Amino acid sequence: MKISELPIPESVKEILHRRGFEELYPPQEEAIRAGVLEGRNLVLASPTASGKTLIAELCAMKHVIEQGGKALYLTPIRALAWEKYETFQEYAGLEKNYGGKVRVAISTGDLDSSTPWLGGYDVIVTTNEKCDSLLRHRAPWMREVTLLIADEIHLIGDERGPTLEVALARLRQLRPDMQILALSATITNADEVAEWLNAECVKTDWRPVELREGVAYRDVIYFKDGSVKRLRPLHRIDALNIALNSVLDGGQSLIFVESRRRSMSLAREAAQALKGTLKPRERRQLDRIASDILIYGERTTLSDDLASAVSMGAAFHHAGLRAEHRRIVERAFREGWIKILVATPTLAAGVNLPARTVVIGNYRRFVPGYGMYPISVLEYKQMSGRAGRPQYDEFGEAILIASSPEEQDILMENYVLAQPERLYSRLASEGALRGHVLAAIASDYAHSEEGLLEFFSSTFYGYHYPMGGLRRIIGQILGFLKREELLDVKGSYIYATDFGRRVSELYIDPLSAITIRDGFRRGALEVTDFTWLHLICHTPDMRPI
Repeated sequence: MKISELPIPESVKEILHRRGFEELYPPQEEAIRAGVLEGRNLVLASPTASGKTLIAELCAMKHVIEQGGKALYLTPIRALAWEKYETFQEYAGLEKNYGGKVRVAISTGDLDSSTPWLGGYDVIVTTNEKCDSLLRHRAPWMREVTLLIADEIHLIGDERGPTLEVALARLRQLRPDMQILALSATITNADEVAEWLNAECVKTDWRPVELREGVAYRDVIYFKDGSVKRLRPLHRIDALNIALNSVLDGGQSLIFVESRRRSMSLAREAAQALKGTLKPRERRQLDRIASDILIYGERTTLSDDLASAVSMGAAFHHAGLRAEHRRIVERAFREGWIKILVATPTLAAGVNLPARTVVIGNYRRFVPGYGMYPISVLEYKQMSGRAGRPQYDEFGEAILIASSPEEQDILMENYVLAQPERLYSRLASEGALRGHVLAAIASDYAHSEEGLLEFFSSTFYGYHYPMGGLRRIIGQILGFLKREELLDVKGSYIYATDFGRRVSELYIDPLSAITIRDGFRRGALEVTDFTWLHLICHTPDMRPI
């Protein structure tokens, strides 16, 4: 199906033509045939780089330009929000059929605000947490949203999944006729997510570039199809040896590691290994990029380390970097100047940075209370999906690293040959529900136990399970919030106290607020900076390191 045949505004077709889009990929064509441009809800579950974002662009412009609607685009992380904002900015200024021009906005911070200025924009890109905060502040423009795009919806099974799950349920309650477009990695039970959202389901494994998955042991990569690849011994560290082999063959490499510290140390090693391979033109451009890093923001040891690595063709990427520095690194990697990028797993959550070779340096992650724990198959598939650059590579390689022949077999069986896990709701835990129960009452979405149960029955948890278990947990939470003076009752009417309403607006765990309140109630004689820090460090919002 050609772009020229689509029922979309001509001005949008012109922009897509300039970007080189002439024909749809198969998953995109399936989405169109499923009625997504006719207002039908859709869950589109397909691999990375299969063109999901383009469908979101087409839907958003259809709503905004032709129908005078408003599109809300939700992402799990700020880096992805900025990427999507820059994509939609290409449409800013197009004429709308009902007068005015397309306006695009992004809002990812300040969780204690209704951000009223967003009401004047047509496409609003935000994070799941910011959306939840806007709902708690009852931002009036939320009722004007006609299209909701939920990116990376498979993360509903993540520890932060309840926030997205509840936000979706609230938005559907506010605007039942709103169209929903949910974008997902390939998941086993995409059809269940679609049924929950009353949506059509398009699920496919199609990729624009062939993916070759394998496990490396010593200097040999054993691929899923039985073939093997012998590596040149270029570095003592296995992950860097694989990456350097790819770079010398004309590719780029993305290495996923388990921690920020490891990403920085490995990037330094990569930089030293790369500096002798760079051409004079590459050195000059990398020096300019490194200078940009030092210019933007306060100069710190972190920015110095990043600039040093970038000047030699390597970089690290993690949530501790300034947003400006992350964007500089991402742009330089997309343009091919940075050859090896070492990243923490947050980069796997949707940011479009494909590389010919993806190396999963460690398949274990540190989980507080458990120690080092194997990642899920879904997370592995998300990382491996970054392999292969459309229009540049004939194939992509995704490589796990084994320390023994036995581990090689285990990794092949448990990850390469395995199917992603089914998605399940993480909502039914007291820790997840505390804040959402308080928010539902403080924001006037429910004022009785039955009202709460009715609301939570519209979540993904409510789709999957009988409400008996949730009734018990909600009853316990209501009792706790009443005892701690966040809620009060008049007859059967439950309402938030001033304390409870403010805690909900501040977007903190009620237990954190109670801990701080009780600390001062106990009567500290002198309130110092140390007093504050000590109390804050005792709250559940401060995760153990």
